[in-house]
Amino acid sequence: MVAIISIWGTLVVNLILTVAGYTWYLRHVAKPDPELPEKAPFVSILVPAHNEGIVIVKTVLSLLSFDYPQDRYEVIVINDNSSDNSADLLKNLQDQFGEARLKVINTDKITGGKGKSNALNIGLKSAKGSIISIYDADNTPEHGALRILVAELLSDDKLAAVIGKFRTRNKNATLLTRFINIETLSFQWMAQAGRQQLFHLCTIPGTNYVIRRSVIEKVGGWDVKALAEDTEISFRVYQMGYRIKFQPRAVTWEQEPQTLDVWFHQRTRWVKGNIYVIIKNAKLLFQKKGRPIRFDLLYFLTIYFLLMTSLVLSDSVFVLSVAGIVHSNLQGFSNYLWLFAVLMFVISTFVTITTERGELTFSNLLLIVFMYLVYSQMWLAVAAYGMVGYIREQVFHKQAKWYKTKRYK
Repeated sequence: MVAIISIWGTLVVNLILTVAGYTWYLRHVAKPDPELPEKAPFVSILVPAHNEGIVIVKTVLSLLSFDYPQDRYEVIVINDNSSDNSADLLKNLQDQFGEARLKVINTDKITGGKGKSNALNIGLKSAKGSIISIYDADNTPEHGALRILVAELLSDDKLAAVIGKFRTRNKNATLLTRFINIETLSFQWMAQAGRQQLFHLCTIPGTNYVIRRSVIEKVGGWDVKALAEDTEISFRVYQMGYRIKFQPRAVTWEQEPQTLDVWFHQRTRWVKGNIYVIIKNAKLLFQKKGRPIRFDLLYFLTIYFLLMTSLVLSDSVFVLSVAGIVHSNLQGFSNYLWLFAVLMFVISTFVTITTERGELTFSNLLLIVFMYLVYSQMWLAVAAYGMVGYIREQVFHKQAKWYKTKRYK
């Protein structure tokens, strides 16, 4: 019964966030783009890159093609202890566009190779902008993304950061990328919109966002111990009394893992990173200054501890019941609840992805059903493995390693 309540409680919360996000999204996506002031602020775009030769040229060319005033922003690539041809490719681009527009920082195994947070802190030292923008090395943002983000940030002095939306560039590559495309649209961005609507709360993603330099300096830069540096810095920003806003009109396209092995390692890093953030901030649940992030803390605690335990227990009872080893007097009741949960999941997910052009297809409807049966179990395996890995690292005092996500041409 505890497992049923936990699972259903999480489903209901996600449904509420989805409905709220859907209504907020429909209202805001149709609004005109915010406008920049006559003299746009100078922006430094930081791009941490480790062995990104396959994608880095396309990314840099895309970043240099923003419709933001060309003399009011710079791109800084932190070529972080790369062993591929990234340095040569970046040097060619720098010769073509000039050091004023494209700055390249090459680190070695002593100064770099310590993860994304360390690379960002290195890049920040060389940045000239009063506003900092972050993009991952596999991104191809739309031309207006930076302009929209900066204009939104300048519209409210209480905003520390504005986040855009990322889409799956290689969504048709494999069945896995089609799963990820739906997950991104429904469970990441629609949930962001729901939290924006209900709690005025958003979490910075790892890419496609702008943040005031003064705020980063006040919080002391990015936490080098955090694998989920985006969530970690979001929590510190809220504790300072600032807000973060979601602007869905600012879009970037990024690659997603195309194989289970790459996906598993990437998501394990996310799990470990989020657990670190939860434990680091858990005490704030009972402190006044933790009020702005209390919902997120409770949500993450539920997802990574209560829900995961409940799903493991539920799956175990199901398997044992099929084997005839155990019997539950809630079996009939549970079956009806399970079927209703599937129906609720499918309908709500399908409705949310229809906000994007080209996603309203029968194949996506079938894919969502399959996703509930398969992808959710894959997530459970990742969450459990990440939890065990995090505990093992703490017990044996091992430094968490940054996993480099594989790129594709």
